[in-house]
Amino acid sequence: MLREVAATRYIQPLRSGGSVPGVVEADDLGTYVVKFTGSAQGTKALVAEVIVGELARRLGLRVPELVLAHFDPAIGAHEPHQEVRDLLNASPGLNLGMDYLPGARDFTPEVAQVFPVDPVEAGRIIWLDALTVNVDRTVHSSNLMVWPTFGIAPPRLWLIDHGAALVFHHRWDASAPEKAYDFRHHALGHFAPDMRAAEDTLAPLVTEELLREVTEEVPDAWLTDEPGFATPGDVREAYVDYLTARVKASEAWLPTDFPTQEERAAEEAQRAARTQRGRPDWLKWVPDLHGEPAAEQDWSVHLG
Repeated sequence: MLREVAATRYIQPLRSGGSVPGVVEADDLGTYVVKFTGSAQGTKALVAEVIVGELARRLGLRVPELVLAHFDPAIGAHEPHQEVRDLLNASPGLNLGMDYLPGARDFTPEVAQVFPVDPVEAGRIIWLDALTVNVDRTVHSSNLMVWPTFGIAPPRLWLIDHGAALVFHHRWDASAPEKAYDFRHHALGHFAPDMRAAEDTLAPLVTEELLREVTEEVPDAWLTDEPGFATPGDVREAYVDYLTARVKASEAWLPTDFPTQEERAAEEAQRAARTQRGRPDWLKWVPDLHGEPAAEQDWSVHLG
């Protein structure tokens, strides 16, 4: 089961994403990035974080340790911004923490040019994202970190932020397990991902037993009051049933057609040109912030 810690000091909010997670210190002397139950995304995002993060870990991928973080809003009373205080005040009790990775860096397009990713690892990460319908690991928002950047161990890719995965749980009756998604612009799509090897290796590991194991990590409190389900156990079984069916339907959704780096650059250039054509003259000197890759930043920037 996930370890439980108690937050002892609220350090600062991270404003890059809509959920506004916060950096906290805990009673185990660790530092964590905490996602709060009172955020606009609600507890479903935390459920997705736990199920996908722990499934990734059991499949051999690197995910910072997840903990259940008890939070007392009183420790954030010094926070000067009212909207952040409102979030903290709406999140007493159990929240979700992710181990802080000091010195880690975002896996940006610039970093990708100098940090080669093995096709086997790229394939396994994309396979996990396709299985769990994670639509938020793109070129411009990779939710991948390179860590450590300093130290004795070589840098490795770490997976973060899975709150946008498992999109089917927002409309249980409207999403078929065999549904395909467009993964052509996945952050790792141009590393020649070996999808067949990933399928052959990972699919046999995703059993009902494993899925029950990871869904048991989700606190009951985050699975109550789900429309159409009587108990948290029923909700867990729904996740198990859906993901089991999705594994069996992998031929329908397995992504294999990825653009090359050159093809993707050409698409970006065309899109940027369209954007510039649609701007008034006085705005054309302003860079297209959505089309240009973000500068390399501290890892916390993409934890929204």
